[in-house]
Amino acid sequence: MKLYLGNLPFSASDEDIREAFSAYGTIEDLFIPLDRETNRPRGFAFITLADDDQARKAIEEMDGADLQGRNLRVNEAEERRPQQNRGGAGGGDRRGGGGRDNDRRGGGRDRDRRGNRDRDNGGW
Repeated sequence: MKLYLGNLPFSASDEDIREAFSAYGTIEDLFIPLDRETNRPRGFAFITLADDDQARKAIEEMDGADLQGRNLRVNEAEERRPQQNRGGAGGGDRRGGGGRDNDRRGGGRDRDRRGNRDRDNGGW
């Protein structure tokens, strides 16, 4: 079973995490995501334990447990959503700055109903 480990101390190493969870059975995998810019841990990890019953016991006993001064958050990891369904950055208006043409708050470009520049109103 794959577990999510949250609120990890940034100083926690692979060995620190393995030591804390080794009492719950064989650790099949441990993944500590790193920040792309700083190459430092992001404060969470995923650990896969071989035995589901032992993994449930780890959740029960380690959720809220102290690791290097921080209370861990431990629960079953959720399946990763497909890329197209994830929220986040991207998309948006590709016209760039200046606001939208039909923005009534100002900052937009002056255009007539057909989208043409409105020369009478100081258009460009």
